[in-house]
Amino acid sequence: MITWILVAAALAVLFAILGFTGIAKGFAAIAKVLFYILLVVFIITLIASLVS
Repeated sequence: MITWILVAAALAVLFAILGFTGIAKGFAAIAKVLFYILLVVFIITLIASLVS
């Protein structure tokens, strides 16, 4: 999942440099959503490992 986040962020930067701001905003939003999903899964895993 981290790979997907990095790819989406890199594509957002690339499209922003090339001037495709609409596509860049889309890829940035995808990277942001994937990051929050990763963060939630990490916190749940951390809590589950501390409880057991």
